[in-house]
Amino acid sequence: MLQLRPNCECCNRDLSPDALDARICSFECTFCAECADTRLQGICPNCGGELVRRPVRPAAKLLNNPASTERVFKPQGCKPVTAEARA
Repeated sequence: MLQLRPNCECCNRDLSPDALDARICSFECTFCAECADTRLQGICPNCGGELVRRPVRPAAKLLNNPASTERVFKPQGCKPVTAEARA
C-alpha cells in the first residue's frame, strides 16, 4: 500500500493525501508537481525512475489506512536531473 508521504522531498511543501499535484516514483519518493516538472524534468533524483501523479486514496479508506506522517526532506534541495543522468 502506498505511504502517501506528506511533503515534497525537494522544497518541503505540504502534500495532503488528496493532493492532485503530488508526484511519486516506483519507490514512493514524493515531490510536488512544480519540483518534479521544473527541477527534475519528471525523473526521480534518487533512483532515476519516472515521476508520475500519485493516486488519491478515497477519504473513507483513509480512516483505516491513513497517510504517512513521516516527512522526507533534503535540506540541501534536490539537484536538477541532467541529460547524462537520464540516459
